[in-house]
Amino acid sequence: MTLVADAAWMARALQLAERGLHTTSPNPRVGCVLVKDGKNLGEGWHERAGEPHAEVHALRVAGKAARGATAYVTLEPCSHHGRTPPCADALIAAGVERVVVAMQDPNPLVAGRGIAKLKAAGIAVECGLMEAAARELNIGFVSRMTRGTPWVRSKIAASLDGRTALANGVSKWITGSSARQDVQQWRARSCAVLTGIGTVLADDPQLNVRDAGAVRQPLRVVLDTGLRISADAKILQGGNALIYTASTDVAKQDALRARGADVVVMQTEKEALPLAAVLSDLAKRGINEVLVESGKVLNGALLKAGLVDEVVLYLAPQLLGDAARGLADLGELTQLEQRVELAWQDVRHVGNDIRITARIKHV
Repeated sequence: MTLVADAAWMARALQLAERGLHTTSPNPRVGCVLVKDGKNLGEGWHERAGEPHAEVHALRVAGKAARGATAYVTLEPCSHHGRTPPCADALIAAGVERVVVAMQDPNPLVAGRGIAKLKAAGIAVECGLMEAAARELNIGFVSRMTRGTPWVRSKIAASLDGRTALANGVSKWITGSSARQDVQQWRARSCAVLTGIGTVLADDPQLNVRDAGAVRQPLRVVLDTGLRISADAKILQGGNALIYTASTDVAKQDALRARGADVVVMQTEKEALPLAAVLSDLAKRGINEVLVESGKVLNGALLKAGLVDEVVLYLAPQLLGDAARGLADLGELTQLEQRVELAWQDVRHVGNDIRITARIKHV
């Protein structure tokens, strides 16, 4: 098989993996294609946790024809018994001759063991083809496995002069309907949407995926130090809400739990919730990607703490003036070394607005 052919089949496997963009968490998005004599014998992708992995789907389609085939897999086949049996064992039993893997699994339970098992069975294994694309597809899973924290993506809608609301808090709507619809895709791929109590009190948002075809809603997370949230807040509707607080008001906690919310009490740090500990707790809950939708206070706190990985900024062609509210409260910077530096990832039109995606340059 030539490198060009290998790349083409791996590209197909990555396309398949992307089909699980909104459904696989907390598991990674994985695709697999079985090929022999230039023919696609079977393909599949991992759809949901607890269900068969991509390799199993592809092997079921290929049947006995899988013997002597090459398997193109976007992530190292698992080698341990989790909710499903090891995929490495399934490939060995099927008589696959060669396995091309995009990237090694960052999960410590696998981390090279799947590849070692395949090689021990006499199967030729190659790893690293289109690794960057595979890693990007599972950026949150990789973050959780290697850093113990989710990938944090902050979504901000602003005017061209970087204002997110008028001084009186009015912000509906700065960006157009196309941008607001585009945000639904970010919510759909995220495991959790995070906001602060200020946003909840001011806007009473739902922060859900408003798409009739949505198969999974993100966990709605509220940071509410003093537990000021109302039991009637829209964000609590339908359950699937998590509130971090420092309040010891048991009656209020019980009222929120009666509405289906999970309430976690934490110790404050300088009168604020410990943001790093919040993210660590979310990772322990299997959260891979977090979408932050909040005001300048929480955005600023996360940025100053170095906890934001990526910014998705929608800019509308309008000016709101200096008195309007800014993107993030970073306090007064006295030296340029204190600035938050970013690296451009993507710039595009979304309706009448511009969407900029940039990643924080962590020192």
